[in-house]
Amino acid sequence: MSALYNLIQGEADVADESDDESFDEDTGEVRRKANGTNGVNGHLDDSSEEEDDDDEEAARAIREGFIVEDEEEPEERARRRKEKRKRRREEREEEEAGLDDEDLDLIGENIPGYERRAPSEPKLKRLKRGHKEENEERLPRGVNDIFDSDDEEDTQRAFEDRRQNIRGVPDEFADFIEQDFSEGEGRELEDDDAEVARTVRRGLGAVKDTAGLDEAALEDLKEAFGDGGEYDWALELQEQEDQEDRRGDTEYPDTLSKAIELKDVFEPSQLAERMLTDEDNQIRAVDEPERFQIARKPYKHLILTDEQFREESVWISNLMWPKKRLDPDLREPFQKSVAKVLEFMITDEYEVPFIFQHRKDYLIHAAKVHVTPDPYNPNAPEYVVSAEKLLNQSDLWDIFDLDLKFRALIDKRNALQKTYDNLKAVSNTQDGVFEEMLPMAVTMEELQDVQDYLHFQHSSRLADIAIVNGTITNGTQRRPGASRMIFERIRNGKVYSLVRAFGITADAFAQNALKREGRRQYTEDPAERPDDMANSETILDPPDYSSGPQCLRAAKAMFAEEISLSPKMRKVMRQTYYMNGVIECFRTEKGLKKIDEQHPYYEFKYLRNQQLSDIARQPDLFLRMLRAEEEGLVEVKVQLQNYDNFRKRLYTDIESDNFSEVADAWNRERRSVLDMALLKLDKVMARGVKENMKTECENQVAKACREEYLKKLDQAPYKPKGMVLGTVPRVLTLSNGTGTFGKEAICWAWVEEDGRVLENGKFIDITVGDPEKSIKDGADLDAFVELVMRRRPDVIGVSGFSAESRRLYDQLDDIVKKRNLRGAEYENEDGQDVSDPLEVVIVNDEVARLYQTSDRATMEHPGFAPLTKYCVALAKYLQNPMKEYASLGRDIVSLSFDPSQQYVPEEKILKQLETAMVDMVNLCGVDINDAVSDSYTANLLSYVCGLGPRKASQVLKAINLNGGVVSTRAELVGDADQHRLPAVGPRVWNNCASFLYIEFDITEPDSDYLDNTRVHPEDYELGRKMAADALELDEEDIQAEQQENGDGAIVRKLIKDEAQEKVNDLILEEYAEQLERNFNQRKRATLETIRAELQQPYEELRRNFAILTTDEIFTMFTGETRESLCEGMIVPMSIKRVSDDSIEGKLDCGITGTVALEDIASRLEGSAKSYFSPHQTVQAKIMSLTRKTLTARMSLLEEQLRRPYRKDIDRMSDEWDERQEQKDKESMQIKNDVSGRTQRVIKHPLFRSFNAAQAEEYLGSQARGDVVIRPSSKGLDHLAVTWKVSDNVYQHIDVLELDKENEFSVGKTLKIGGRYSYSDLDELIVNHVKAMARKVDEMMLHEKYQNGSKADTERWLTTYTEANPKRSVYNFCINPKNPGYFFLCFKNGQSAQVQNWHVKVIPGAFELRRIPYQDMRALCNGFKLLFTNMQNEKRR
Repeated sequence: MSALYNLIQGEADVADESDDESFDEDTGEVRRKANGTNGVNGHLDDSSEEEDDDDEEAARAIREGFIVEDEEEPEERARRRKEKRKRRREEREEEEAGLDDEDLDLIGENIPGYERRAPSEPKLKRLKRGHKEENEERLPRGVNDIFDSDDEEDTQRAFEDRRQNIRGVPDEFADFIEQDFSEGEGRELEDDDAEVARTVRRGLGAVKDTAGLDEAALEDLKEAFGDGGEYDWALELQEQEDQEDRRGDTEYPDTLSKAIELKDVFEPSQLAERMLTDEDNQIRAVDEPERFQIARKPYKHLILTDEQFREESVWISNLMWPKKRLDPDLREPFQKSVAKVLEFMITDEYEVPFIFQHRKDYLIHAAKVHVTPDPYNPNAPEYVVSAEKLLNQSDLWDIFDLDLKFRALIDKRNALQKTYDNLKAVSNTQDGVFEEMLPMAVTMEELQDVQDYLHFQHSSRLADIAIVNGTITNGTQRRPGASRMIFERIRNGKVYSLVRAFGITADAFAQNALKREGRRQYTEDPAERPDDMANSETILDPPDYSSGPQCLRAAKAMFAEEISLSPKMRKVMRQTYYMNGVIECFRTEKGLKKIDEQHPYYEFKYLRNQQLSDIARQPDLFLRMLRAEEEGLVEVKVQLQNYDNFRKRLYTDIESDNFSEVADAWNRERRSVLDMALLKLDKVMARGVKENMKTECENQVAKACREEYLKKLDQAPYKPKGMVLGTVPRVLTLSNGTGTFGKEAICWAWVEEDGRVLENGKFIDITVGDPEKSIKDGADLDAFVELVMRRRPDVIGVSGFSAESRRLYDQLDDIVKKRNLRGAEYENEDGQDVSDPLEVVIVNDEVARLYQTSDRATMEHPGFAPLTKYCVALAKYLQNPMKEYASLGRDIVSLSFDPSQQYVPEEKILKQLETAMVDMVNLCGVDINDAVSDSYTANLLSYVCGLGPRKASQVLKAINLNGGVVSTRAELVGDADQHRLPAVGPRVWNNCASFLYIEFDITEPDSDYLDNTRVHPEDYELGRKMAADALELDEEDIQAEQQENGDGAIVRKLIKDEAQEKVNDLILEEYAEQLERNFNQRKRATLETIRAELQQPYEELRRNFAILTTDEIFTMFTGETRESLCEGMIVPMSIKRVSDDSIEGKLDCGITGTVALEDIASRLEGSAKSYFSPHQTVQAKIMSLTRKTLTARMSLLEEQLRRPYRKDIDRMSDEWDERQEQKDKESMQIKNDVSGRTQRVIKHPLFRSFNAAQAEEYLGSQARGDVVIRPSSKGLDHLAVTWKVSDNVYQHIDVLELDKENEFSVGKTLKIGGRYSYSDLDELIVNHVKAMARKVDEMMLHEKYQNGSKADTERWLTTYTEANPKRSVYNFCINPKNPGYFFLCFKNGQSAQVQNWHVKVIPGAFELRRIPYQDMRALCNGFKLLFTNMQNEKRR
C-alpha cells in the first residue's frame, strides 16, 4: 500500500519527493539528502558551513582535474594518526575511571558535613557548548570532508588539547589557546571542569585530593566501587596494543593511513577517460614506447624464441610479397629487410618513424652495377649504385600489425601444445594428426581447425583433465555439447567398428584429396554388405543402437563428423573456396519492394558470379552488400563454381577400386557420408570466407582513408608570395554561413601569424557598385577595404555552408581586382620590393564545422558568435592544416575520407588515421618549447615517435617542474647534478629525441645547432665530423675548438662562418663505405640527411598548401558528389521565379536550376506563369551541370521525365540475373496496376513525388517535426503525409480528399481517420502535424521521459525499485514500432512486474486509455488516478 501511495503522490503534489532524497536519473539509485535532523535534539546547527562550502569547491576542483590534493609528508600523517589514537584511548580511559558529580554526591552522603555540589551557570554553558562540539565531531564524514582545511583540524586539536590540560594531562601549549571568556569566569570554569573530570590512571588515589575525603570514606568508596584494579588486565592489553601500534608506525611506515586517491573520488569510467587509472600510470612509468605497450598488452607474457623469430620473418614476408610486385630476384633481400625491421621493433623497441628516418638504409637494396668503360672519360666510375626501395612507411606499419597477429598465432599454438602435452602426460595419448598439423598451421583458421579436431577426438579425456586440474587450460578447453557426447558414446561403443569398416580413415581420405606427393591411401572393402554388418551382434549395442539401420545411421554420422573436423579436409575445402568461390547476391521479399532502380543498392540487387579477386578490387561494393544483408534486403552467398565436378572428384578419393556387389554397396554409403560431410563443410567454409573477405575489404577501405588523410596532412601552411615554404601567413577570413549573400551578415576574423585573433566583426553588404548603371557600392564595402589596407593580410580565406558562399568568393575576387588590393611587399630576384594582387582562397572547412560548436571553441573564444569561431578555424587551417586536424582528437573519424568508411568499424578507421598523423608529425618535428606554451602544438606531442597521450602529458609536466624551458635534447632524460627530473626514459628518449627540436640560439653557449635538426644524437659525431671536413680542419684544430667551446663548437663555427654549402663538396659514398666496413653500420641515407640538415635545419618537407579543386568545392558547398548528382538524374526543384519564357529554381543542394522555354513543355499554350508558380516543387531532369558555377540546365518535358536515370555499370553477361530482374519488374507492375497508383504533382512547397521509403530517407537528415506531402498508393482521392517523430521514427498519415474538382486537384475537404477535417494542406500541417510535433517535444523534454528503448527503461525501473523496495516509479519512452505512440512503463514496488500502457499523441493532447489529456502534468495525474481505481477494483 505504501508503494502505491508513493506512486500516486509522486507528482500530484510538487516537491513531495525532494524533501528527503533525490534520484539519480542514470543509475536508478537514491541519494540521501541531509535534512537537518541529527542526534537527540532532532536538529543541529552546523557552525562549519562556510568551511564545508570551501571543501566542496576544493573537491569539485580536484574532480575536474584542475588542482591536485595538498601533499602531506608521511611523518606528518604518522604524527597526526598517533595523536588521534592517543586521544581516543585517553577519552575511553576517562569514561571508565572518571567520577562525575552524581558519583561524588553518592559517596559524600556517608560523610558527615559533606555539602552537595551546586553547578554554576557558566559551567552549564561550557558543558552545553562542549556537548554541541562533540556532536559536531561525531558527524559522519563523507568524501567532501576529506578535503577539509587544516585550520579546521587544528581547531579541533586545540580543543582536545585544552580538555586534556584541564583533566590533568600536561599541555605545553596551554598558554597558546586564547579563551573566549573573562579571566575570572575562565578560572571558575577550569576549576569546575577539574572537579568533574579529573582522571586517575590506576586506582582512585587522586580522588582523595580532589574531594577531600578521609581514610574511612575511602574505605567505603573501595567497598562500593572497588580499588580500580579489577580492570588492570584490560588496561595492560590496551597498553600492549598501543606499543604495537607505535612500533608498527616506526617499522612499517606504509601502514600509515593513506591519503585519499583519485579512484576514491571518481568513477572508473571518468578515470579511464582522463587516462588516470593505475594502468595509465604504469604506461607512463615504463620506459617503452606507449603505442608498443598498448598494442602488445595481450602478449606481455609471450617471449619469442630465436626459431620463432626466424619463422615470423618468413611468415610476414610471405604475406607481404605478393602485394609488392618487386622483381623476383629481390625476394631474398626483401625477406632480410623484413627480418631487420622486426629486429628493430622487437629487440631495440624502435617505432616506425624512427626506423623510417634513421634506419632507412635497411629498407633499400643497393647494388653496384659495373658500367662499360668510357674511352673518352678515363676518370669515369667503374660502377654505379642501383638502389631499389623494398619497404615504405606504410609497409612498416603493416609489419607492426602482422607482428601482433603472429604473436596471437604463437600464443594460441603454445596453448594448444600445452593442452596436448597435458593430455599425453595424463592419459598417455598419442595423436599423429595433431602432431603433424599443429606446426603446419600458419593462420588462425588452421589453428582453430586443429583445436576443433583435438576437442572432438579427445573430448572426454580433456574434460577429465579439466576436472582434475580444477580449471580450464588457457581458454582452449570447451564444454562438450550434447552432440559431442553422442559421438563420444559411439566412439567408445560397438558401433565404431562399423565406422572402421568403411575402409579408410578421415585423415587418409583428406590426404588423397590434398593430392600431395606420396603414396595414395587405398580404401579396403569388408566381406559383408553394410546393412548385414550393421545387423550383426558385433555391432548392435542396445538400448541406444538396437537395430541395423539405427547403427548404420550412427556410423555414417560419426564418419561424416570425422571428415568435417579433419584439419586436412578443411584445408582442402578452404583452398578450393578461395580458388573457385564466387559471391552472389539474392534479393529478399523486403528488398524486392524497397530496392528500386534509384536505390543505391540496386547496383547489386541481381549480381551473380563475382570472383573473390573481383570483390577484393571493389571493397566498397562488398561492404555495401553486407550492409544491405544486415538490413534484410539481400542475402549474400558464397558458393563454389562447378560444385558437382568437385564433389565427383572427391568421390574417387574415398571410393574403393573393387568391382563387386559388396564394394558397390559400401561405395554408395561412402558417397552418402561424403555428401553429409560436405554440407557441414560448406557452411563452415562459406562463413569463414565471407568473414575473411569482410575483414580484408574493411582493411582496404581503412587504408584508403589513411592515404587520403595523408594527402590532407601533407600541406605546408599557405605560402605568401616571396616567402619561404613553411612561413605562417597573416589571414583574414570571411563567411556568410548559410545566409543569403547580400542580405544576411558576413562574419570575419583577423588572425596573426602566432594564432592570436586580434580583430573580428560583421559586414552586411560589400557589393561593388556600377556607376554606369547608377548602382552604388554596398554600405560596408569601404569598411572592408579599409580593414584590408590597415591589416595587410597575406591571404583572404572564404568558406560557408551553401552555394551562396560561392557568390561571396566571386564578390571578394571582384573587389580585389577593382580596388587593386595587394598583399605584403617582398623582395624579388632583382632585389626590388614588389607586391602581388591579394589572393582569395576557398578554404576546406571540414575542421571549422566541428570547431564552431565545440567546447574548445567556447573556452578559447567565449564571446564570439559560432560563425566567427568558424572563421577563426578557417584562418588557422590556412596557417597550419596539420595542427587543426590534430586538435580534433578522436573526432577526426567524423570527417569523410572515403565514401565507404561508414561500413568500417570506427576503431579500425581511427587506428589507420593515427598512423598517418604519426608519420606526418615526425616528418615535420615538434618544437618542444612551443609545445610547453602552446596547446595547439602540444596536441602534436602525443604523435611523436615513442610517445602517446599519456607520456606526452608526463613530458610536459616534467618540463614545467624543471622550469618550463628545454635547452638541449639531453635534458629530457634528466640531470641529477642540475636537479632536473627526467621527462622520458632512455629507451623512449632514443625514439623521440630527433623529432623534438630546440631552436638554435648562437648567443647561448649551451645551444647545440644539431638539436635543431633531424639528426639523431647518436649521429651527432658524424655531423661534427662532416662539418670539420667541410671546414678542412685537422685533428689539432678540432680539439682546440672543442676544448674552448664544447662538443658543438665545430658545427657552431660552420654556421657562424656561413659555410654550410661546403658540405656539398663532401663525397659521402666513401664515408658510408668506411662506416659499413669498420663498424658494420649502413649510414648512406643518414649521411645525406645530415648534409641537408646542416644547410637548412628541419626544412619544410610538406607539399604546398593544396588549393581545393572544382569537384571538392562543389561537394563542400552542395554536399553532392559526381555519383550522387549528375546529368540525367530526376530531382525535385523548388521554383523561385517564373517568367513568360523561363523558370528559375533551386535544387535541394542549393544549385541554381534554369528551365528554358523549350524545356518546359512540348506544346506550351500561353505563358509559363499559368502552369507554374513560385514556391512550387516539381520533378525536373538535369540536362547539364556546371560544377564550377553551381548551376544546372533543367527540363520539365514529359518525354524526358519518362526516362529515369540508370547508372551505367559495365558487367559481363553472366554477372547479372536479367531473367530474375525482368520477372520482378513484371510482378511489381501487376501490383501497381492493382493499386491504381498514378503520379501526381501538387502545387505545395512540401510536396515530393516520393514513396514511403524515399520520404523517410529524405527526412532522415531533417529536424524533428518536419513534413513531406506525397502521393498515396490508395488512389487519386488520397494523399500521404509523412512526418518525422524522432530519429528513425516516421509516421505516415493517410489523408482522404473530398469535394475534388477533378482527379488531379486537391480536395477542398481533407479528412484524417474519419475524425479530423481540414480545409487545405496548410491547415492540416499546422493544426494536425505541428500540433502533434509540439506534444512529442513536450513528452521528450519531460523529466519522466527516458531516451532509451523500452528494455532500457524497464531495466531502469527495476534498478530503482531494487534500491527502493517500498517505492513505485513510472517513466515514458518512445514506441518506435508504432510511430506517434509512447510507452508508459511503471512498476508498483520491487516484487511487482513491469507493466506498460500505450500513450497516443493526438493534435494538441495525449490520449491514454481513450481519455485525452491536455499536457504532461494532466497525463501523469490521470494515470495515477486510473491506476488507483484499478487497484481498488481488484481489492473488491
